[in-house]
Amino acid sequence: MPPMPSPPREGTAVTLRRAGGIATLWIDNPPVNAISARVIAGLAEGLDAFEADRSLTGLVIACAGRTFVAGGDITMFDQPGFTPRPFNALLARIEAQDRPVVAALFGTVLGGGLELALACHGRVADPATRLGLPEITLGLLPGSLGTQRLPRLAGYAAALRMISSGGMIGAEEALALGIVDALAPEVTGAARAALAGLPLRRVSGLTPPDDAAPVLEQARAAAAARPWLPALTELVPCLEAVARPWAEGAAVEEAAFLRLMASAPSRALRHVFLAERAAARVPGADAAPRPVAQMGVLGAGTMGGGIAMACANAGLPVTLVDASAAGLERGLSLIDAAYAAMVKRGRLTPEAAAKRRARISGTLDMAALGPADMVIEAVFEDMALKLSVARELGQVCKPGAIIATNTSTLDVDAIAAATGRPGDVLGTHFFSPAQIMRLLEVVRGRDTAPDTLATVMGLAKRIGKAAVVSGVCYGFIGNRMAEAYMRESEAMQLEGASPGQIDGVAESPDWIGMAMGPSRMLDMAGVDVGARTVIEWIKGGQGPQDPAYRILCRTMFETGAHGQKTGQGYYRYAGREALANPETQGLAARLAAEHHVAARAHADEEIFERLLFPMVNEAAAILAGGIANRPGDIDVVWTAGYGFPGWRGGPLFMADEIGLDRIVARLDHYAATFGNPYGYWTVTPLLRDLAARGQRLTRSAS
Repeated sequence: MPPMPSPPREGTAVTLRRAGGIATLWIDNPPVNAISARVIAGLAEGLDAFEADRSLTGLVIACAGRTFVAGGDITMFDQPGFTPRPFNALLARIEAQDRPVVAALFGTVLGGGLELALACHGRVADPATRLGLPEITLGLLPGSLGTQRLPRLAGYAAALRMISSGGMIGAEEALALGIVDALAPEVTGAARAALAGLPLRRVSGLTPPDDAAPVLEQARAAAAARPWLPALTELVPCLEAVARPWAEGAAVEEAAFLRLMASAPSRALRHVFLAERAAARVPGADAAPRPVAQMGVLGAGTMGGGIAMACANAGLPVTLVDASAAGLERGLSLIDAAYAAMVKRGRLTPEAAAKRRARISGTLDMAALGPADMVIEAVFEDMALKLSVARELGQVCKPGAIIATNTSTLDVDAIAAATGRPGDVLGTHFFSPAQIMRLLEVVRGRDTAPDTLATVMGLAKRIGKAAVVSGVCYGFIGNRMAEAYMRESEAMQLEGASPGQIDGVAESPDWIGMAMGPSRMLDMAGVDVGARTVIEWIKGGQGPQDPAYRILCRTMFETGAHGQKTGQGYYRYAGREALANPETQGLAARLAAEHHVAARAHADEEIFERLLFPMVNEAAAILAGGIANRPGDIDVVWTAGYGFPGWRGGPLFMADEIGLDRIVARLDHYAATFGNPYGYWTVTPLLRDLAARGQRLTRSAS
C-alpha cells in the first residue's frame, strides 16, 4: 500500500511530489478518493506542473488512504449542467503525454477510477486489487470512455461482461485480460520502476479486436430481456461504435451517458444508492460503540440459525442456544446443509466453509450466553414467550452486554422493560434467510442507549447488512406498510380477483416490478406466520376491529393452508411451482358472502393503485410519526428487504414520480367508492399537504 503523502494544502485534494526525477500525483480525497470537481481541478493543476517541468522523466498517479479511486461523486450528476467532459478532457491530456504515465492501483479500482487508469500508459496493481465498472448498478454506463477503451484493451467479451454486470474482477484476471500490466505488493514503488523504458501505449489508438459480432448479439439479447433498464439498450451502440474513429465513439458514449443520467431508472437507482449511505447516519447514535467479540443467539430455528451464520461468516464466534435437544440438532443440521450447499455451488471452498462452521457452537445451557458481548434472541414470535426469555436474558447476560430481540411486529419497549436493563436492548428485525437477505431493521426503543444503537449499527455493517433504524410501532417500517399492501390484496380477492391476477400486476415491470407479489410472498414466508401477527394485533386492540379484516388469511391459518410448507396456500404447490388454487378462491367467495363484500371487476390499474397507494399513505404516517428518520430510509427497507425494484427507487420515489396529487385524488376516490368506516382510505395530513404544495415525499425530511 502506498505511503501517505504530505498533507495537501488546504482546499486541494491532489498534490504533486517530485523525487528522483519522477513526479507522483497523489490523490487524497477520503474516504474512497472519489472523482469530484476538486479532484479534477487538482489533477489538472498537477498535470500543468508536470508538463512544465521537463526535468521529470515520468509520472505516477497514486492515491493515499485505503484505495485507489473507487468511483465518482454521484451527487455531481444532479448538479445543473453536469457533463463528463472536463474529466474526459483531463484523461485525454494524460493519454497524450510524451513521457510515460503509470497508475499505481490497489484496493477497489471502480468506475471513474478504472477509466483514469485506462488513460495511463501503464498500470501496476497490488495482487489484492479488485477492478470494475459498476455504473450499470446506477442505471448508467461508463461516461469517461470506459465503453471505448476497455474493449480495445481486453476484448469485447470481457468488456460486455464487466460493463453489463457491474461486477468486479480480481487482479490476476485483470492481468490475464491485459487490463493491468504487472502485479506487485509495493505498488507505488513498482509503478515508479515501471516508468523506465515504458512505451507510450495509448489505448485509444489500439486496433479493436475481432470478437465483436457474437458479443454484440449477446448485448442485444440482454437488452431485449430487460427493457426496463435502458442502460443495457444504450450499451449496444456504444460497443458498436468502438470500431469507428475514436472521436465518433466518444461522442456516442457521451450522448448515451447524458440520456441515461436523466432517465427515471438511473435517478431511482442513484436515490437508493445515496439513501443506503444516509441510512447509516443515525441521529443520536454518535456514541462510541461497545466492543463485540463474542455473539450469542437464542433459538436455533430457521431465523436463529441464519443469524448465527451471518455472524460466523463475518468472523464472529457464536454460541447458539436452544431449549430442546431436537431443536438444536435440527438447527445445526440446517446450518451444515446450508454450508454444504454453498460449497456445492462453488461459493465457498470446503476449507472456508469448515472454518465458518467451526465458529458456531451449540448448547442447551442458556448460561453459556453469559460471556457474549451481544445476544440476539430469535425465539417464536409470541409476546408471552418473548417476555419470559427477556427476563431470563436480563439475568444471564453480563453487565454491558447488548440484548436484541428479533421481532417483526412486537413491542420492543415492553420486551426491553422485561429485561430490567432497557438501555442495553433494541430490536433487530432480520429477514429470512438471515445469512443472505441484506436488510436489517434496527428498532430503537424508548430507552435504548446511544452506544447500544451505535454498536448494533456497526455490527450490521460488519455482517454485510443494509441497516435502517426504526422507531417502535406495529410492524416497524416494512411490515407496517406491508400490512396495507396485504390488506388490499386480500380485499380484492374477496371481491373476486385471483391471487395470480394481483401478483401479476405487482410483479409486472409495466406496473411495479416486485420480485414477488403479495400472495406468493406470504405463501413463501408462511401464511401461519403472517396470520398470527395479525391475530395478536387485533386481539391487543391496536389492529382494526373490522370483522372482515384479512379474514381470508386468518381463516386459511385455521384450516392449515399455510403456504408452500403445507402445499396449500393462496396457491397450491407442485414442488415450488405455484398453481391456481380453486379451494382458496372458493373460500374467498364464501367469506365474501358472509361479510357482504360485493363482487367487482378489477382492471390492472385499480390493482396497482390499491396495492401501492395505501402503502405510500402509510409511509407518510410513518414519517410524520418519527418512526423513520428520513424518506430514503423507507425506500431502502423496501428495496433491500421486500423485493421492490431498485430501478423504481422504492415506493416513495415511485410515488413522487407518479405525482402525489394523483395519489391523494385516488385515495379520496376509493374512500368515496367503498366508504371509509375504519379509516383505510383517510389521507395522511403530511401526504395531502405535500400534494397541495407540489412537493416530493423524498424531499420532505432529509
